Amino acid sequence: MGADNERMNPSSPLADPSPPARAARGRMEDLVAIAHRTAEAHALWPELVCAIVEQESAWDPWALRYEPAFYDKYIATSLTARRPDRQASRLAALTSSEIPDDPTESRARAFSWGLMQVMGQVAREHGFTGALASLCDPAVGLEIGCRVFAAKLAAAEGNVTRALLLWNGAGNQDYPAAVLARIARYA
Repeated sequence: MGADNERMNPSSPLADPSPPARAARGRMEDLVAIAHRTAEAHALWPELVCAIVEQESAWDPWALRYEPAFYDKYIATSLTARRPDRQASRLAALTSSEIPDDPTESRARAFSWGLMQVMGQVAREHGFTGALASLCDPAVGLEIGCRVFAAKLAAAEGNVTRALLLWNGAGNQDYPAAVLARIARYA
């Protein structure tokens, strides 16, 4: 059955959608296009980046998740392992991958942000100096996410499964298969 017939069938998922559904579909197409362009700019497989986005945030640019175990393991231990430098400027704290003695910034680094759910600390480690909340801007979050994933892929010597495990922190051995199963949707 052709696309025209599907549009005329009211029970078809492609039936003429309501205005909000059309807007959502248009927004999704825009996000996929940004993901493709950003992936290509980082020499990544666009379909894989889209599959990661779907797995991580279901294409919700405002996705946000606090990771208390990440905070306890990486942030809190770093804060207690050194004496805080009360003379350090706020700008220096934001432009350093070292954990600052700033409760808002240190907690924000334990959140995963935006489409690719990039951890705030990981973004800082990869040179991101902007406000961490701006990772919810699709263009910003995809840029940093692709930068980080390209580094994971390089560390895995091009092995996509290992790169996906690194991306996910290796806590879920099923994660690569779940992502790879989504690729066909974006081919």
